[in-house]
Amino acid sequence: MRRTERYPVEGANSLWHIYKTVPFWKVAKNFLVIQTARYTPFLPMKNWLYRQFLGMKIGKETSFALMVMPDVMFPERIQVGANTVIGYNTTILAHEYLIEEYRLGDVLIGDRVMIGANSTILPGIKIGDGAIVSAATLVHKDVPAGAFVGGNPMKIIYTAEEMAGR
Repeated sequence: MRRTERYPVEGANSLWHIYKTVPFWKVAKNFLVIQTARYTPFLPMKNWLYRQFLGMKIGKETSFALMVMPDVMFPERIQVGANTVIGYNTTILAHEYLIEEYRLGDVLIGDRVMIGANSTILPGIKIGDGAIVSAATLVHKDVPAGAFVGGNPMKIIYTAEEMAGR
């Protein structure tokens, strides 16, 4: 089960209420920082931009590939451990705007995690230490430490115990 906070709205869908939930200038600044980081090939610079300007918690020697898209509205709710690789064009969301409500949730990615290219991580997810997420996976529930997961919908392909036996 994803851990999200739910905020009901009345009238128009929740995205129409966007600037009641997050300031316009915060979104504009975050957008510029994220677009700069998406295209820079310098890994230490990306991590510095994310830490300094977005408030993300990022562990030592973590690598964000080109085109990774952290949440533009609530990036401070994303935490990535040490020595983790986030693959090309991965999206990490900490919010979701629905018709009658919006939801916010922290995303916690552990140490030594490998996330394959073109994956999407939904709000309120925890990915345990040493986990591997296959390319193009929709991470819609927690990933146990050491597990190998993949697909849409995401399934556990190997548990940590099975991986150790391989």
